Amino acid sequence: MTMPIARAVSHAGRRPPRWVVLLAAVALLLVSVTSAQSVAQAGRPGPPKPTIVLVHGAWADASSWNNVTERLQDDGYTVRAIANPLRSLATDAASVRAFLDTLTGPIVLVGHSYGGAVITNAATGSPNVEALVYINAFAPDEGQSPLELAGPDSALSADPLTVFDFVPAGPPGPTTDLYLKETVVFDSFATGLSRDDKALVWATQRAAAFGGLAETSGPPAWETIPSWTLIGLKDEIIPPDVQRAMAENAGATISEYNAGHLGLMSDSRTVTRLIERVARASVH
Repeated sequence: MTMPIARAVSHAGRRPPRWVVLLAAVALLLVSVTSAQSVAQAGRPGPPKPTIVLVHGAWADASSWNNVTERLQDDGYTVRAIANPLRSLATDAASVRAFLDTLTGPIVLVGHSYGGAVITNAATGSPNVEALVYINAFAPDEGQSPLELAGPDSALSADPLTVFDFVPAGPPGPTTDLYLKETVVFDSFATGLSRDDKALVWATQRAAAFGGLAETSGPPAWETIPSWTLIGLKDEIIPPDVQRAMAENAGATISEYNAGHLGLMSDSRTVTRLIERVARASVH
């Protein structure tokens, strides 16, 4: 019984070979270096997330972005869904540009519908706008107007007396306010929404001045700023082929989704995913 114990004590007290000690030291050193690198990387701040600026279209206000805004905020983005005056393309773009100039850091600028024409002009020459995103939107070239671009297949291109309510009544001038008729909202503008939501869209729409929709665009920002377009395949206001033609002319990265003109409300998840993908791609 004493021999095994003696051998065990003898082996336990024997000094390990030098190569074993060296190997253990190297392993310990590697673990220490790796841990230090991990701590340093964990403490090192990553590139800042860009501010997402959302610009609404005609017959809407910033609340049309509510679902998208909430999703972006939940994912840690700073979001500003700002007012688009809907008075004239030049003054609307100037208003948005003035807001952009108050921000610091990178910006992803997003426009819906007529808001696309606004951001096309507002971002021209802006040093902070890293990307333009068009959601069911106009992306005009210089000299083009939204109403011209809508094309013959748009619900807006029917007899104006069947499409709009004029305020004041009578032949429209540049400052005439245009409201969409209820039938246009229900049948073409707000497709994909519930009947109650369509009724809310019609009741709360903001008037768009005729001059803004008919005014021609200036030098486009997409000539120097990367752009992305999300095309609603069921859009009856800006038909899909019209959106595609503008996007291709702008050299935009094109995506599609199975939504109508108000896809930002009916499919906010898809819209948010695209915006976040662009935001990640725009961070240097």
